[in-house]
Amino acid sequence: MDRWVCTICGYVYDPEQGDPDSDVAAGTKWEDVPDDWECPVCGASKDDFEKEA
Repeated sequence: MDRWVCTICGYVYDPEQGDPDSDVAAGTKWEDVPDDWECPVCGASKDDFEKEA
């Protein structure tokens, strides 16, 4: 699964880990993360993330 990087702070969303603090379960693909989810570090929106190269 692809990892996604916040272009603001560098946080990496790893689908294998999810974001349990925001109720995003491990194994949740990026496209299945809710549209209103925010970066847990800086609060950026999903639009501020890019697929990790």
